[in-house]
Amino acid sequence: MELNLHPIATKCYVSGREFAEHDRVVSYLVREASGEVARRDLLESEDGRFMPPAFIFCRWVVVFKPRRGDDNSERNLKLTAENLFLTLAIPSGATSETIDDSSQGINTPLLQFLALMMERKRLIKPVGFTDDGVRQIYEHRASHQRYEVPVGDLNQEFFIKIQEHLGVLVGTPKPKAAVVPAPVAATEPVAAEVRSEG
Repeated sequence: MELNLHPIATKCYVSGREFAEHDRVVSYLVREASGEVARRDLLESEDGRFMPPAFIFCRWVVVFKPRRGDDNSERNLKLTAENLFLTLAIPSGATSETIDDSSQGINTPLLQFLALMMERKRLIKPVGFTDDGVRQIYEHRASHQRYEVPVGDLNQEFFIKIQEHLGVLVGTPKPKAAVVPAPVAATEPVAAEVRSEG
């Protein structure tokens, strides 16, 4: 699953100020009223002034690093499900200072769905639960880094709730063409002539 989104902006969406190296930047993945999926990057200090649209897929905070001239901009435009998961999930053993509590409630449904999808693709594997049983621990197979995801009830109601938003985010699958049975040639019953020899 690939999401084609722009890389981090170079200036704040709210104030218009250019980002400087080491600025804390809040990123939102949102759906606008028009249905368009967009990324909004703003200074953490401006977060209170941001008027988000009706639906927020997720929110995360990063430390800004200016792009180098040799960066592959085409590669940076691809935000895959895997690196979105790695951005949103809590690294195992993270302290309360490094966890962005304000994003956890917003991100939880998408994060739970991404974890389910990545586990099915064998990109992560479950290795247990936190001591309090509130989060499941997954190991990312490629890096062996462990991440924590809030435990949730992935029932029918959960999927109904998230289905519409995921369809907008990743596109809905194309309907399969219906298979039309081939017409059956009408065959005349062959009358058997029975002769009696006598």
